[in-house]
Amino acid sequence: MTNRRKFSAEFRAEAVRMSTDPQATAATEHAAWHTLSVAETTAAQGVDSRTGLSAAAVADRRRLHGLNLLAEPNRVPTWRKIVHLLTEKMTIVLLVAAIVSAVVSRELETPIVILAVIILNTVLNYVQERRAESSLQALQKLSEGRTVVRRDGTEVEVQRSELVPGDIVLLDAGDSVPADGRLIDNVGLQVAEATLTGESEPVGKTTPALDDSGLPLADRHNMLFMNTIVTRGRATMVVTDIGMGTAVGGIAALLSEVKNDKTPLQRRIDQLAQVLTIAALVVVAIVFVLGLVRGESWTELLITAVSLAVATIPEGLTAVVAFTLAMGASRLAAQGAIIKQLSAVETLGSVSHIATDKTGTLTMNEMTARRLHTHGRDFRITGEGYSTTGRILTGDDRPLPDLTEAFLTMALCNDAGVNDGVLVGDPTEGALVVLAEKGGIDVAGARRSHPRVAEVPFDSDYKFMATFHRMAESATGQRLPGLRCFAKGAPGALMPLTDSVLGIDGIRPLDDSLRQRIHDSIQELAGEGLRTIMIAGRSLDPGTVPDEGSGRSLVTGLTLYAIVGIVDPPRVEAAEAIAVALGAGIRVHMITGDHLVTASAIARNLGLPGEAAAGPTLDDLDDHELAARAADYGVLARVTPAHKIRVVRALQSGGKVVAMTGDGVNDAPALKQADIGIAMGITGTDVSKGAANMILTDDNFSTIVAAVREGRGIYANILKFVRFQLTTAWGFVIIFLIAGVTGWAAGAPFTALQILWVNIIMDGPPALALGVDPAEPGTMSRPPRPSDERLLTRERLFRILGSGLVMAAGTLTVLTQAPSLFPDSAGNPLFATTLAFTTFVFYQVFNLLNVRSDTHSVFSLQTFTNRSIWVALVAVIILQIFVVQIDVLQGLFDTTSLSATQWGLAVLIGSSVLWVEEIRKSVVRVAGRRAALR
Repeated sequence: MTNRRKFSAEFRAEAVRMSTDPQATAATEHAAWHTLSVAETTAAQGVDSRTGLSAAAVADRRRLHGLNLLAEPNRVPTWRKIVHLLTEKMTIVLLVAAIVSAVVSRELETPIVILAVIILNTVLNYVQERRAESSLQALQKLSEGRTVVRRDGTEVEVQRSELVPGDIVLLDAGDSVPADGRLIDNVGLQVAEATLTGESEPVGKTTPALDDSGLPLADRHNMLFMNTIVTRGRATMVVTDIGMGTAVGGIAALLSEVKNDKTPLQRRIDQLAQVLTIAALVVVAIVFVLGLVRGESWTELLITAVSLAVATIPEGLTAVVAFTLAMGASRLAAQGAIIKQLSAVETLGSVSHIATDKTGTLTMNEMTARRLHTHGRDFRITGEGYSTTGRILTGDDRPLPDLTEAFLTMALCNDAGVNDGVLVGDPTEGALVVLAEKGGIDVAGARRSHPRVAEVPFDSDYKFMATFHRMAESATGQRLPGLRCFAKGAPGALMPLTDSVLGIDGIRPLDDSLRQRIHDSIQELAGEGLRTIMIAGRSLDPGTVPDEGSGRSLVTGLTLYAIVGIVDPPRVEAAEAIAVALGAGIRVHMITGDHLVTASAIARNLGLPGEAAAGPTLDDLDDHELAARAADYGVLARVTPAHKIRVVRALQSGGKVVAMTGDGVNDAPALKQADIGIAMGITGTDVSKGAANMILTDDNFSTIVAAVREGRGIYANILKFVRFQLTTAWGFVIIFLIAGVTGWAAGAPFTALQILWVNIIMDGPPALALGVDPAEPGTMSRPPRPSDERLLTRERLFRILGSGLVMAAGTLTVLTQAPSLFPDSAGNPLFATTLAFTTFVFYQVFNLLNVRSDTHSVFSLQTFTNRSIWVALVAVIILQIFVVQIDVLQGLFDTTSLSATQWGLAVLIGSSVLWVEEIRKSVVRVAGRRAALR
């Protein structure tokens, strides 16, 4: 005691200093107010709890501490956001190409098209960024509202933002706690702190001081914290911290420290831009030098070089990527997942770890009675949540005994109500109401028939609740004018007050052997992760008049009716989703503030593998040790927001892509730290939604797995477009290089508009149709991609170059051999280039079919799953016919009419890229089957 008093004296002195030093207050993290007595706390705050602060004291403290608000983030000006988007590497490359083209060429079509792509991409990205709400703004919103305080001896209602340290705040059930504070007194107070600590059950509160200054927030039972909810009872507290000094303010500070790094897709696009830029400059330089050596005009060479640069650099990449992601986001929204940032769609596809909260995410967030131990037997209970649909199963051939006493106690010793599956009141009491209804009790009717005359409200000191009722009649209709006491609570609290048990043969005394059997049953239920509630009661003399003072003394000599095992049940679809995730090579980690035993039991039911550990275990590991072990943890319980960030960072340190799901304020920092944060739309707080990249409108964990599948498909579609466009680009490159070396057609086999037309094919409807390609079969049977994987791997690059060589060889063959094949048309100087141009367009038609799958043959049903592809291909062919056959367009594109035979030749040669690719795919499939057999 002496040591505590010494500590209290030192703390009080520090608190006084803090009250006059705002900087000291801001620098102190959750000061140990819980270690002081009520008198010491009010003294340190300089307030009399009976009268509250004076108006002058409030004004002085507001000047020192400011308003009870959370700091707003620094807003980035619109112009700066636009500048940032315009300085992306790919955008800079495109801008340079547009400027050079406009300066040296006599036509503006190419620079106009390039600038249009830049503007479209910038607008799309800016609009998406504007949709994302700030996490700290959501925190600020939570601080709105009014609260009752005691000032100048009078109770008044004030804005929450006007609270100052030392204010005396009065709270009732249903109130949101407006600031952090030390309890002065309370009656049956319970507070839901799940959004802050992750604790699924409302927490009972007490007023005595606690000795351990290092207790986590979840165990500071004499403290109240901003934005938690009073679910039962009433209380008076003295405000100790406001605004950024509160626990929620600490979370806001953590949010401001988390960096917004680029997503994997953004990094890969930057890498691709660098590679393509270097390649384009090298090729352009070679063509330019070769032309100078041959004595060509540098002006003409510069125009040729710009045309080649346009052909080499896929200027449509960013726009098509944005379109593909937007289409994916639209499909995800239809499935219950709202994407706030387009790049997050692709990030889902590369996720290798999902760190998820338990309450409301993997579980239903609806307490449910699962087991019933009574009459020496165990019963299982079916049904989910607060629906009264369900049965009590005996598990053997014996009939269900008469459990009226137990069910009546559950209905009467209870303040909760359940209407059409909607809970009003405490979740645990709601579970008992539902069980009573399943047992055949009309809860509302029972409460009318057996009015409550007194009660002993639940208190965390004695951990039970008791009510006293005048019994109108029994279950059999006999008049029972007596007084009954019904009680429920923790078995450890009620068992000492119990001396008998109700069995099939009536009431019998509790002996040591029977007590041990009951104790063993309770331990068995607890070992399964169930919260155990004891149901008991007794008859009293009809003349007894219980009151607030004598009621608790009457709670003795009880008869045990039943032990109920309650749990927040796991979602059925969550177990299925975890299995799919594991099959896709994705590790799932449950990270919760709940107890380790409860969390481990839920994990077992969900089929979630891995080790289980509690928060204090993480405190014993340094960052290097945690990084080495993080992937092995399946369950982490009793964790703080700081723990969650550490775990996410530990998983990321191995180069893995981490998704974090959650719904509470305590989840927000980790949601922001993760590569993709996923918030619950129904149960999620505004804070978690603000910090997340994606919001689930159905709070369904299985939607995450569906989103991962969608993300993988979207990334595959982006690769399809990259391969499609780069194959065309490198076909151009090889043609231009050969033409440059040989000096054919002054180094420009195609005109600038012909190059632009092929680019439109690459970037237009056919390419965009790839963005809506459905995910291939087997998408979720492959492991996640390495986080450092480039868009252009060696294998993909070889395939692109190989297809480009086929295109170049066929096109140059047509250019050189067309006059000899069709001597009647040889006199037309535009004939050979027109036939070569048309052949090159058909190469794109067949290559579009090629790139839809790396392994599946074009001659399969998968080819017909995307109608948009076929519509786009038909449109391209019709437009090419117009460009070649219509006089007006011939003059614009420098083309001439072709005969049916010549069209057939263009189609035949253009299809060669398909046959070469079919041979490669066949080899890959055979090799894959052989590898599977080994």
